[in-house]
Amino acid sequence: MHSILPNPGKPTRREVFLTPSAPTPTEARRWIAHLDMDAFFASVELLKYPELRGEAVVIGGGRLQQPVLQMDGTRQFARMRDYVGRGVVTTSTYAARAFGVFSAMGIMKAAKLAPDSILLPADFEAYREYSARFKQAVAHLCPIIQNVGIDEIYVDLTEHGEQAPAMAARLKAAVFEATGLSCSIGLAPNKLLAKICSDLEKPDGLTILSPEDIATRVWPLPAKKINGIGPKATAKLEALGIITIGELAQADPAMLRTQFGDLYTGWLRQAALGIDERPVQTSRETKSVSRETTFERDLQVVRDRATLSEKLESLCTRVAGDLDKQSLAGRTVGIKLRFEDFSTVTRDVTLPSATADAAAILRASRDCLRRVPFEKKIRLLGVRISTLSDPAVVTRQPPAQAELFPAL
Repeated sequence: MHSILPNPGKPTRREVFLTPSAPTPTEARRWIAHLDMDAFFASVELLKYPELRGEAVVIGGGRLQQPVLQMDGTRQFARMRDYVGRGVVTTSTYAARAFGVFSAMGIMKAAKLAPDSILLPADFEAYREYSARFKQAVAHLCPIIQNVGIDEIYVDLTEHGEQAPAMAARLKAAVFEATGLSCSIGLAPNKLLAKICSDLEKPDGLTILSPEDIATRVWPLPAKKINGIGPKATAKLEALGIITIGELAQADPAMLRTQFGDLYTGWLRQAALGIDERPVQTSRETKSVSRETTFERDLQVVRDRATLSEKLESLCTRVAGDLDKQSLAGRTVGIKLRFEDFSTVTRDVTLPSATADAAAILRASRDCLRRVPFEKKIRLLGVRISTLSDPAVVTRQPPAQAELFPAL
């Protein structure tokens, strides 16, 4: 059974749901979400170069493929057909994937498939930044998170019960608000199934899978869709005539043992039946709390001081709120500025004692801003606090002055 729900974060496509059956009175349904960012590296690049939206874009070039800003303000981009070297594709946009260009493919080979595609160098600093932003946005709503990569996480939504699907939709909206990027979420009884179904409705999908849906939605899929069945195992299964997950679930265990041994055969059968008891493991403590915003247009410090002041106050208030939610306080306050040419500067200051107070964070942020030369328009403004601790003793500061952004 399918139902259509609106996406509160980005109304550009519908979301497809498989309605789960209600649990028995003695059974508490487990809800695990796998959140996967859509074409993550490429999508971050499209935020920097919006004129490339809809184009076939490949990430994986080097310094020679850095876009060149022209005198008229437009950019000149490198083309795949001009590439010479032994580099490999890091990722590609969905438009490039339509030509058969995928990650780990040699760029020279990919150039034959899509010679007119744009080739960009990888910007891992930006990818790490956006990774931190989307994970922090999720953590504000759901703290039980397992980090499994720069662009994917597992989230335990069991405590939300019947509201787990609605919470998954909220996570999508929060990620889009924090990053301007879309993600796909699979919501299922365990991690194995959640990862499988997060890929079923890409991009920008939200798919819910119940145990009753395994036979109709999971078993028809290729066995290699199971995370843990690699190319070698896939080749062995195909040699045995096993192509789909359903065929694997019904395969003779004795036949499987001849190829895979007892241990791996046991796992294969469990996986094919959709059985996975692994918990969502949270192991990394919060190191910092930050908020930032990218402006719709580049702002000039003098002309747009009122807007910048308002944004700075809002960011400091939100950081303070995040600290309060996590029962934390911090001593080191920092700011980040990204200018119109995408250059980035940071400044920070360490306070005498930890604070979770918005006014104190605002005051420290203004001190940091006074140490920045403002010669270019501002594209992004961020506030960060680190050196976190228990907020048993919180510094309270007098109210901030009306002029929040420092006069220059």
